[in-house]
Amino acid sequence: MQPGLTMAKTPPFCYPFRMRMRIPADIADFGRIFRDSGYQLYLVGGAVRDFLLGKENDDYDFTTDAEPGEIKKIFRRTIDTGIKHGTVTVLFRGSQYEVTTFRTEGGYTDSRHPDSVHFVRSLEEDLKRRDFTINAFAASLPDGEIIDLHGGRKDLRKKLIRAIGDPKERFSEDALRMMRGARFSSQLGFSIEKNTAEAMKLLHPAIAKVSAERIKEELWKLIDGREPRKGLEAMRLSGLMEVILPELAAAYGFEQGGMHREDLYEHLVLALESARDHGYPMTVKLAALFHDIGKTRTRAPGEGREWTFYRHDEVSAEMAEKIFRRLKTSNDEREKVVHLIRNHMFSYTPDWSDSAVRRFINRVGVENINPLFFLRICDMSATVGHAPDPRGLFIFAERINAELEKENALTIKDLRIDGGKLKELGIKPGPLMGKILQKLLDEVIENPALNSGEYLEKEALSLARSLEQ
Repeated sequence: MQPGLTMAKTPPFCYPFRMRMRIPADIADFGRIFRDSGYQLYLVGGAVRDFLLGKENDDYDFTTDAEPGEIKKIFRRTIDTGIKHGTVTVLFRGSQYEVTTFRTEGGYTDSRHPDSVHFVRSLEEDLKRRDFTINAFAASLPDGEIIDLHGGRKDLRKKLIRAIGDPKERFSEDALRMMRGARFSSQLGFSIEKNTAEAMKLLHPAIAKVSAERIKEELWKLIDGREPRKGLEAMRLSGLMEVILPELAAAYGFEQGGMHREDLYEHLVLALESARDHGYPMTVKLAALFHDIGKTRTRAPGEGREWTFYRHDEVSAEMAEKIFRRLKTSNDEREKVVHLIRNHMFSYTPDWSDSAVRRFINRVGVENINPLFFLRICDMSATVGHAPDPRGLFIFAERINAELEKENALTIKDLRIDGGKLKELGIKPGPLMGKILQKLLDEVIENPALNSGEYLEKEALSLARSLEQ
């Protein structure tokens, strides 16, 4: 929160007839410049909503009756961020403020972008085009008086997400608003109002027209929210999940049997909630939600009335890979999450040798040890009616730490020989050199005492002769 912005002193949801935000000095001065130039400026959206909820939010959005050209005349330093849609970024006292002109929008032929944008001089007309009542607040500047034209305060009190006006019209304008509704349900812990939910159910197929990048941004915020179950349920009940995450939708009602009283969908949601409760990073939350989705494709009859899920970890990783590619996530995020899922079924027993522990560290990667153990904890926590004993996990962690403290070679970079030395020995760079280094590492992991330059040089030459034959 920026200095000077304080929460209301009245109890939450007990509003006086007029309510004002405490506005930071720089933003108040920013507003005065517009006022003194003959224009209006308002804070809108999430910052005002979160103020009313007693939450911190210094992500400010501004709207004004000044058109882009007029804004650029008032301020010397501006950036044409989205000038066709009325948005100009103003550089003011070391900060960047995005200011958008009051506007109305034409039809949405593609359910994604307005066919046309029309600038208007009316705040009322501008607020009508917004998605939900709880996002349609405005606070006038510089005084901070809060304006609520759509019953947003009432919906805040009821903890409801309600579309402005006719929800079918709002979602027909921009289908992503349905995902935003589910996302706000997760972030705020609110329920979706009946008519709004019915419109989502009716129009959910239109989400397929929205770009994967926009969907992914909303979905990730939902998964990272305070009550992700609410958001996921909004997706499932509306049909959005069947379009966006059919693999997860297929888990609903899917019996696992064995120690699991819960169906697969419940298990995955519980694992995600465990990751949230522990404060684990986003990669672990994502891995928790998708770690067992492969069970829907690997279930087979076992002994008696039990099921088996042979290779479900591998299949889950493959399915997660496809989901992440479909949603166009970053390569780094995709690789980390898929790696955790692929390795989440590790099975440690006390009879493991020290070299077996080192091989595990090498296979998983030192940087992935903690996230993988976090994922295992989430998996264990999500088994209803059966509490696996975590002591074996703690013992394994102690053994891993003991090996790390020894500073033995665990990767090729830790060997006391490298590609440069192999090249000096006459071994050409290429696949052969890679095979030699890997075999040397395998030997050193098995016996750390072999990690000496003299031995590795002799062994490298011997391996080169044998592998070339």
